[in-house]
Amino acid sequence: MKQDGQRWITKKMNKLIFVSGGVCSSLGKGVAASSLGALLEGRGLNVRMVKCDPYLNVDAGTMSPYQHGEVYVTDDGAETDLDLGNYARFTSGALSRINSITTGQVYETVIRKEREGRYLGRCVQVIPHITDEIKNRILAAAQEDPDTDVVIVEIGGTVGDIESVPFLEAARQLIHEAGRSNALSVHLTLIPEVAGGELKTKPTQHSVKAMQEQGIQPDILICRAPVILDEATRRKIALFTNVDPDAVFTSYDVDTTIYEIPLIFFEQKLDQVVLKKMGVESRHANLESWYTMMEKFQRRQGTVRIGIIGKYIDLHDAYQSVYEALFHGGLETGVAVELVKIDAGGLEESASLEGILGPATQEGGIHGILVPGGFGQRGTKGMVKAAAWARTHKIPYFGICLGMQIMVIDWGRNVLGWEDADSTEFNQSTKHPVISLLDEQVDVKNYGGTMRLGKSASLVEPGTRLFASYQARTIFERHRHRYEFSNSYRKAMTESGLCISALTPDRSLVEAVEWPDHPWGLGVQFHPEFTSKPTGASPLFRDFIAAVRDTALAQGQGL
Repeated sequence: MKQDGQRWITKKMNKLIFVSGGVCSSLGKGVAASSLGALLEGRGLNVRMVKCDPYLNVDAGTMSPYQHGEVYVTDDGAETDLDLGNYARFTSGALSRINSITTGQVYETVIRKEREGRYLGRCVQVIPHITDEIKNRILAAAQEDPDTDVVIVEIGGTVGDIESVPFLEAARQLIHEAGRSNALSVHLTLIPEVAGGELKTKPTQHSVKAMQEQGIQPDILICRAPVILDEATRRKIALFTNVDPDAVFTSYDVDTTIYEIPLIFFEQKLDQVVLKKMGVESRHANLESWYTMMEKFQRRQGTVRIGIIGKYIDLHDAYQSVYEALFHGGLETGVAVELVKIDAGGLEESASLEGILGPATQEGGIHGILVPGGFGQRGTKGMVKAAAWARTHKIPYFGICLGMQIMVIDWGRNVLGWEDADSTEFNQSTKHPVISLLDEQVDVKNYGGTMRLGKSASLVEPGTRLFASYQARTIFERHRHRYEFSNSYRKAMTESGLCISALTPDRSLVEAVEWPDHPWGLGVQFHPEFTSKPTGASPLFRDFIAAVRDTALAQGQGL
């Protein structure tokens, strides 16, 4: 081994693949990185994914969904970028807080070390101190599991952004230190189509030039384009970018699903080129689960319309994992799922929900309702109206986190007759606080990373829908919330018919509730969407979609 600063690099070090993006954002860098991870897993390699985010926030937990999309939560309670959700859906490697690196974390650590005098009086600078901290974190993720073969590091932002420079510099140093066979650069760019259908390669040429100015020569290019690039275009790109012609690939527009992308890259032999460049012996590719998933996609018959009653409907990324989990549920149950995005605030002013929520036989009607998580009072009155509508009209309803709390508020107001029943998050002076702050949250002043976060156990009651879905007495799911079902109202709620179907193992907190005599009325305090995959849907999303399908068919509604 040789010592390099604060790091030890072995001769048998993990392979590193850095995935960067150019030209513009939103090209699908996270999906491309995840797809590559899926392919390498299919080749029998153990893959870990890491996301480097350039923002100064320590994590994504305090950011508005409108700013950065959903917050993905790991088992150990890290609040991370939504791309970790892509990693979880495409790959099987463990994900924890070590897999999410932000500029805020890096600077916070370096400044703390400086205050502690650990730099021995030296002037603290971006190079080497910030870049060293980034490298240490990347290598820590690589070395956490001794069985790891490849670490894929996605660098957020776009080359040329000032925020991304330290991460690109850290990547350049690691590529130089590890050697080209141990560390690769994969660069994703855009090939736009102009009038007349002509594809233009100039933006890609400039993007690679920007990478070269950072000291990184890309080994592989993935070009986002409307159609697959022909041989002549690929050779032209290779000529002007110093990339091998067989290392130029296309991520073209698909009219099926993003989960076909690993198979599209496999057909172009992306994984073979990566293995060759890394000096890894060729091995059989096993992508059976992905082909089986696509067969399920092709065999779907009929469409169910799911109304998502949310607060952040205008941005698709705000509920990314929920939308994907609904799709997974459709794959498992053989139906297509159409998302009907309904702003909860708009329901508050509607005198009647007939024209918005049903019946499904009419144009624009829906077959099922899902209320996802969220924070703050805005739109909650509309959510309560939607829950009451679903309960009384026997429309399958699935409440997640806030969506479960909405079920409880509706039950208090419209079944027990407590007109002011509410959450203390929305109304501190309510006489019937059926949802209240967790005891340990009362004196919390810092809101970053202080909620009930991460994986924990729930004890499921036999004979409930929840038990039928999981077929287990104890289940493990992830949480992200501050408020809970108020124990003061347990007796009144259950005596009036509401079913409490899960509790914490010590029975101190309510984890799930169900409506009696209903096709599917279930709410959970946790977030099952975070563990759902296209190759294995969450049991709750699978059974929710099945209930929606069966209820619609039983009511004579054509799918």
